Amino acid sequence: MCGAASAAGSGGCLCGAVRYSVHGPLRDVIICHCSACRRSHGGPAPFTACDAGHLELVAAEALRWHELGGARRGFCGRCGSRLFWQRDPSRISIAAGSLDGPTGLRISHHIHLAGAGDWEQPLDPHGPPGYELGTPPAAST
Repeated sequence: MCGAASAAGSGGCLCGAVRYSVHGPLRDVIICHCSACRRSHGGPAPFTACDAGHLELVAAEALRWHELGGARRGFCGRCGSRLFWQRDPSRISIAAGSLDGPTGLRISHHIHLAGAGDWEQPLDPHGPPGYELGTPPAAST
């Protein structure tokens, strides 16, 4: 479930003021439907993740952090792009849409479906699995 589909990557915000490189494996994408992700991203939030030590901030002058509910969220202070989510200091989640492509990543599953908006479509029964409350035991956002 937490495969390393890509050995490295790079990405950044919409305006280019924040850029990063990843020098290690990226986890496949988990899509979070919790109300915090929906409100901060405008919809379900797709995240990959890596060891925090594998993330290099190449341009970070505009990077801002906001802490809420035991997690911190990184975003660009110029364009507002949501980039990072971190609860565990040893791991960091990266907004999948901020990665330069192609990534080789795939969606592994959906989480926090109990918090999904009433406007969201049901999951495809033949697609990646979903979990009503939280994550499966071995996965984290």
